[in-house]
This record gives sequence, C-alpha cells and structure tokens, in this order.
Amino acid sequence: MRLSEQSVQTAAGKKLKSAGVLLVAGLLSVSLVGCSKSIKYGDAAEVETTTTGFGSTDLQQIAAKMVDSVLTFPPVVEITAKRRPVMFVDTIKNKTTEHIDTESITDTISTKLLRSGKFRFVDMTKVAAVKQQLDYQSDSGMVNQNAAMKMGQQVGAEYMLYGNLSSIVKRNSSRKDVYYKFTLKLMHLQSGIVEWSDEKEIRKSKEKSTFGF
Repeated sequence: MRLSEQSVQTAAGKKLKSAGVLLVAGLLSVSLVGCSKSIKYGDAAEVETTTTGFGSTDLQQIAAKMVDSVLTFPPVVEITAKRRPVMFVDTIKNKTTEHIDTESITDTISTKLLRSGKFRFVDMTKVAAVKQQLDYQSDSGMVNQNAAMKMGQQVGAEYMLYGNLSSIVKRNSSRKDVYYKFTLKLMHLQSGIVEWSDEKEIRKSKEKSTFGF
C-alpha cells in the first residue's frame, strides 16, 4: 500500500513539474513577443532630428545646394553648353571632431552631376584596379590583343572638385549648438583657376534634457 501511495505521489510530482516548465516556457514566449518590435521602412528624404551630429538630412541638403549652384553658375553653364568636361573628385577634408564619411557626400554630388548630363568623371580611387586589369590584358597572354584595352589611352581630367567640411560646437548648461560649413570648389587643372566655389551652412541646436546631451 505504501508503494502505491509513493507511486501516486511521484506521478503527481512529475505532472506538477511538467506543468511548471510549460508555464515558464509560455510566459517566456509571451514576454519575447511583447518585447519584439516590427521593422518598417521610412522616407529616406525625411528630416532627421535624432541628434545634433552630422546626418542624412545634412548630406542631402549639402548635395542639393552644391549641385544646383554649380549647374546654374553662368561661366559653368557656358563651359558645359556644347560639351561635357571631364573632372575628378578629390577627397573632402573633414575638419570636424566627428567621424564623418565625406566620401558619401562627394558620391552623392558626383552622381547628381553625372546624371545632369553636363559632366563626365574619372574615378581616381580605382586607378590601381584599372592598372592591374590593363596589365593583365596586355601581359598575361590570355587576352586577344585585337580586343584588349591599350595602356596610355585614358582621357585626362580637366577639372578637379575639392573642398572641406568644418564645424564649430558651442554648449552651456542648458543648450548645445553645432554649426557646420561645407565648402566646395571647381578648379581648372591646366590653369589652376578656380572656376566656381560655394558654401552650405547648417546650424543645429538641442536643449538639454533630464538625462543631459
């Protein structure tokens, strides 16, 4: 009789333990579902106001201002009226204290200028890769020389697009103010004359919250 009672108690204990495990698993599942957040797409052109740091809206504003300025500048309009000058983009100097991918800015600007149909570009960042391919075509013995690209046939750039991005940051106990200035210039390489230049200024501020800046 005692063995029977013990068996019943053991079985009951196992059921309670199993029920407890299922309950914990259920609660954990509900908790994970409650904590998960759905991912959704936003408008890439929407104004970004997350922080005072350099962001996507600043990049878009700079690119729009620079492209519109250079394409409507009378001497540049005259230069591009009957032909598409070749230019290259030099590295934009980042004079701010932030880590900013300035190449993204020049990529956007050069893409817009190229799509305007007014300019052509040579990509100086790919010179090594191009040379490697040309060497392969001429020296490997694996490429039909009648179809191979020849060394020394590239078109030289006439103009260089270059500039810098700087910032001034001011703050006190209740406010942070950030001023950005982006300057871009277009130089004629043979003469050294700067044919065009413009600036875009951006000011952003943020009031101190309970948790600080």
